[in-house]
Amino acid sequence: MFIDHIRIFAKAGDGGDGVVSWRREKYVPRGGPDGGDGGAGGDVVLVVDPSTDNLRQYHFDPKLVAENGKNGAGGRKTGKSGKRVIGRVPPGTVVYRASAATVQEAVEMERSEEGIDMEPIADLTETGQEFVLCKGGEPGQGNWNFRTATNRTPVEHTLGTPGELGVFYLELRRIADAGLVGFPNAGKSTLLGKLSAAKPKVASYPFTTLQPVVGVVEFPGFRRCTVADIPGLIEGAHENRGLGHEFLRHITRCRVLLFVLDMAGSEGRDPVSDLEILRREVKEYDDELARFPWKIVANKMDLEGAAENLKIFRQRFPKVEIIPISADSGQGLDDLRQMLDNEVGHKFEH
Repeated sequence: MFIDHIRIFAKAGDGGDGVVSWRREKYVPRGGPDGGDGGAGGDVVLVVDPSTDNLRQYHFDPKLVAENGKNGAGGRKTGKSGKRVIGRVPPGTVVYRASAATVQEAVEMERSEEGIDMEPIADLTETGQEFVLCKGGEPGQGNWNFRTATNRTPVEHTLGTPGELGVFYLELRRIADAGLVGFPNAGKSTLLGKLSAAKPKVASYPFTTLQPVVGVVEFPGFRRCTVADIPGLIEGAHENRGLGHEFLRHITRCRVLLFVLDMAGSEGRDPVSDLEILRREVKEYDDELARFPWKIVANKMDLEGAAENLKIFRQRFPKVEIIPISADSGQGLDDLRQMLDNEVGHKFEH
C-alpha cells in the first residue's frame, strides 16, 4: 500500500507538576521546603528517514502522542522528563497544520471527513532533518524554588503546562531531478526501466503505474541524476479528475519536465494534441510549474508513422528540444542520457 498524504493527530507530553514538601527528619528541626520540580513533557518530532518511501505507517495508526513528565517529589527530587516520540517521514514531506485549542477539538478534527483549512509549516527534504511538530509542556516548580530570607515556609508551587497538540496533514512530494510526464501507455515506465535500475510495473494497458517511481540514472565520472515516473495523466487532471492531484504534486520539485509522447500515435492519439493537453493540465494545476524547463521525449520511433508524425511535430514546435527515442529498442537512449547529464547531472555525494 502506497500512502502519499494523510491526516494525523499529534499531542506532546504535559509538563509534570512541582510539589509542596517539607524536610522532616528526626534531628533536623525546621527543615524547610524541599518540594522538587516536575519533569518536562516529551516532544513530538518528525525525522526525515531515506529508508522510508511513503506514509503508510500512519494509515494504521494516525497519531503521535508523547509521554507526560512526572511530578516532582520531596527531597528536592525532580520528576522524570517524558520521552519524546519520533515520527519518521520520507524526504519531500510537506507538513500542514490546522488550529486546535483543545484535545477534544483536535480529536474531532482528526475524525472529521470534511476538508480542513491547513497552513504549511515545514518542508522536510534533507536526510536526518528534524522538525518539532509539538513542543512538550514546561515543568512546574516545587516550593523549594520559592524560599526567601523572609519566607521560610513557602507553599507556592507551579503546575506543569500542557503540551502542544493539533491535527496535521502530511503530504509527500517526490524529490527527483527530472519528471516523466505523459498520458497512460506513453512508455514512461519502460523508459525509466531502461535508463535506471528501477523496476516499475510495465504492461500494455493504461494506468499500470499507480504511484510515482524514482530511478537513479548513472553517468560517467561518478555523476548521476534521479528521474521520477509520474503516473499517466488524463485530461482534466488539474481538476483532480482521475487521480490528477495525487500525481501532479510529485512533479513540483523536479528541475526539468520531460513530456513523453507516443510519436507513432499507436492508440489513435495525436502527439501534437497530447502535448497541448499535457501543458495545459500542468499550467492549470500550478502556473509556476508551467514555467519549469521542459523538453520532449518522442517515444516509439520504431513504429510505423512515427517519423512522419515527428516531422509535423517539429514544424508545430520548432523551438522545443526534442529527443527521438524508442524505449523498447533502446534507440536514442544515449542521447537522452547525455541531455540528462548536461541538464541535471551531479556528482555522487559521499
